[in-house]
Amino acid sequence: MIRVLIADDHRIVRQGLRLILETEPDFEVAGEASDGVQAVRLCQELKPEVVLMDLRMPNMDGLTAIERLRREQPEVAVVILTTFNEDELMVRGLQAGARGYLLKDTDRSTLFETLRAAARGETLLKPEIMTRVLSRVAAPASSRSGESTGLTDRELEVLRSAARGERSKEIGLQLGISERTVKAHLASIYGKLGVDSRAAAIAVAAQRGLLETQ
Repeated sequence: MIRVLIADDHRIVRQGLRLILETEPDFEVAGEASDGVQAVRLCQELKPEVVLMDLRMPNMDGLTAIERLRREQPEVAVVILTTFNEDELMVRGLQAGARGYLLKDTDRSTLFETLRAAARGETLLKPEIMTRVLSRVAAPASSRSGESTGLTDRELEVLRSAARGERSKEIGLQLGISERTVKAHLASIYGKLGVDSRAAAIAVAAQRGLLETQ
């Protein structure tokens, strides 16, 4: 059973998500929060596996709440709830420790898939959304190689594949290496970029111009 906390200042959004999640036998809505302060407090009390976090909320915004949770409750996986006009905030949220993001008009199967991946400690990034984020992130041409970060060509290949939403097994098949080797490359990438998750690595790489947009 995956316990989910829904944090959004719009009651109708919370109620809609609750109704959708309750149709699946492996999800349980642990609680609802209307702002970041309440979200952090309820995470301490209710111990959910995953938090669906809106970025724009009163009292404490979602970005600040994500930063607090990363410091105080790093075991809780956060998935950002976002709209198309929040791309910059989305990137900052990924850097702050969120495992992924969902558009508020996403379909049910994507919602379930993303939450299950987050609960497993994985990140599921939809390529069409990542392309939109990358198109909003500008970086000097001089920074568009891995030299400044120490990333090897193979690590850049792995990172760019991850940014397209491919899983470790898929990346391995594509590059002709084992899934274990892919994970070793990802661990090395995290260390060089100073992050601890796939989502954060992609966000940092996007800002530094290391990812190729299609």
